[in-house]
Amino acid sequence: MADAPPAPRADNAPSSDPRRRRREQRGWYLYDWANSVFITSVVTVLIGPYMSTLACASVGAADAAACQDSSLALAPLGVDWFTLHPNALYPALTTLAILLQILLLPSVGAMVDRSRHKKRWLLWLAVGGSACTAGLYAATDGYHAASVLFVLANVLYGLSIVVYNAFLPEIATADERDRVSVTGWGIGYLGGALLLAVHLGLVLSADSLGLETGHAVRIAFVSVGLWWAGFTVLSLRPLRNRYGALAASAGSGSGSGRAVGGSLRQFWHTLRDMRKYPNTILFLLAFILFNDGVQAAIRYAAPFATQDLGLEEDALIMTILVIQFVAFAGAFLAGRVARVVGSKATVLGSLAVWCLLVALAYFLPAGNVVLFVAMGVGIGLVLGGTQSLARALFSQLIPPGREAEYFSLYQISDRGSTFLGSLAVTIAVSLTGGYRVAILSLIVFFVIGGALLWRTRMREGIEAVGNKVPERL
Repeated sequence: MADAPPAPRADNAPSSDPRRRRREQRGWYLYDWANSVFITSVVTVLIGPYMSTLACASVGAADAAACQDSSLALAPLGVDWFTLHPNALYPALTTLAILLQILLLPSVGAMVDRSRHKKRWLLWLAVGGSACTAGLYAATDGYHAASVLFVLANVLYGLSIVVYNAFLPEIATADERDRVSVTGWGIGYLGGALLLAVHLGLVLSADSLGLETGHAVRIAFVSVGLWWAGFTVLSLRPLRNRYGALAASAGSGSGSGRAVGGSLRQFWHTLRDMRKYPNTILFLLAFILFNDGVQAAIRYAAPFATQDLGLEEDALIMTILVIQFVAFAGAFLAGRVARVVGSKATVLGSLAVWCLLVALAYFLPAGNVVLFVAMGVGIGLVLGGTQSLARALFSQLIPPGREAEYFSLYQISDRGSTFLGSLAVTIAVSLTGGYRVAILSLIVFFVIGGALLWRTRMREGIEAVGNKVPERL
């Protein structure tokens, strides 16, 4: 009787050859370049007004002014007991997409860690999301098809980011992760800014090009889909499939039902197992709070500018572009600072700057475009560094071979961390009628999140999960 083949051996450590690591890292950067255009162009700028236009047209509103009528309502589920104002469709779809991600991320993260084909996971999630985005071009008959495609694209984007982040500990040593994470984030901001500039030029020049504005927006959707899919394929070529002990022991012949069940059981085991890593838990709590402040500050900058400062839409568009380009430089600046003072101290310093920015926002005079753009420059400088260095710090606190599971928790924290900030803003606006006090209240999230991060003992946490401690923290 022939001997059974030897069990696969776990191997998810970075290559010992610096040239191979740099090659894989360049491929990894390219996926940030590929996917950032979805958030920058579609989510941040184009899809909201487009979905509102489709929804308003479905209830007979001729234009945006007519759609302000509070009596207007649509029934997206086709039942009378659930109705929305047409302008509420986009935030409702965004909320649905976030909830679906929160439900799916645990099982997908666990399945990726049990798979030996991480590249395949990233490819199909990204291609699926890009196809849904490009498909928005044809979704012109009502709002239902466009709604489904946007939600699917949003969910697939979030799932792909978990797989993408899980590559970080496999392509960079402990001392390289700050630099690699910062570089990826910065390149993503640059790619998003470049294509956004093209899209804004296309939309603003639609009349002179003989296009309706809606048609120009739909062309932009196609370009985002092609950009996302095309650069994803290029980004995957240098990357290598690695897998940890979970994938080595899972086998390759189990059915999909068993795989899902085993992955979910593994995820719940991970939640219980995290009690052994209190510093990992403390970091996640800190991230939830200070990221809540970051996300709320970005999300509510537009209504603050239009309602409290009385600024026009072109000023907002200009500021969005400024933030993207400055964030590209700011991410690299944060990386240089981190190499001198350490990444934890750099993130803490960036949170202090966030406190200063939201405090200054309270005193911004109405109608002053220059000061608002200057505020955008300040946000751009700290935005990329806060997020990219937080990702690098968390990667140090993950047990080897469990990257996708733990990054699914990180992504859930990112998705779910919009709730508390939005609640604080909603209460403040309800009490004061404006956004000044609401923006100022976000200081609480930066202060408490920073305090929890300060109390996180990074060296102890890294050693507890079995990782090498970098020279500078």
